[in-house]
Amino acid sequence: MKFASNGASETALEYRKGEFLISTDQARLDLTVIHGFLTNCYWSKGIPQDVVARALGHSLCFGIYDGAGAQVGFARVVSDYATVAYLGDVFVLESHRGRGLSKWLTECVMQHPALQNLRRWILLTRDAHGLYSQFGFTPVTAPERYMELHRPNVYDAT
Repeated sequence: MKFASNGASETALEYRKGEFLISTDQARLDLTVIHGFLTNCYWSKGIPQDVVARALGHSLCFGIYDGAGAQVGFARVVSDYATVAYLGDVFVLESHRGRGLSKWLTECVMQHPALQNLRRWILLTRDAHGLYSQFGFTPVTAPERYMELHRPNVYDAT
């Protein structure tokens, strides 16, 4: 059986707004910045850098960069590019919050050509419901249908 390509464009997409750039170019990603944020946030506390690197390699990634080219935000999408997408690891560094960057980042993610006409988008958030509701996300309507295998301490050294 032959499969079509994964659907993600091999050509990086870029979006500009003022001094900021959002790019899907994997070569621009700053692993140190991304890992530094993720290893200290509530959803991936203690995540090893090699795990972050592997996750980036298997995701469609969106980086936000300031006028000097420094990475100041990030989001990644895991998808089959046909039916479903998971949006995760979305952040803007505290030093750059309050400028509308998270909303713009989410707009860019949702408008990506490879992510159109999907049946389902999934995300988890503790405190950004207001942001994502602007893009049509709602609480799960049938939580009894959802199951998970959650290992919150998987990154703890034992």
